[in-house]
Amino acid sequence: MCHGADGLATTPMAKMMKIPSFKDPALVKAPESQLIEATTDGKGKMPAYKGKLTDAQIKEVVAYVRKLQK
Repeated sequence: MCHGADGLATTPMAKMMKIPSFKDPALVKAPESQLIEATTDGKGKMPAYKGKLTDAQIKEVVAYVRKLQK
């Protein structure tokens, strides 16, 4: 809903909230641990997924984000 199915952040929600694309250079360069932490604990406007997703699911989400970045 926020980053969009393709991760490019072209959704109305992304534009309204100024959410970055997964292809943003800062996100591409970010270490996996930082993406896991942001997904687990939330960051800025992004909600935390701790308790909603397992640690394994969060790692799968980050792996999927990495695929979208290629």
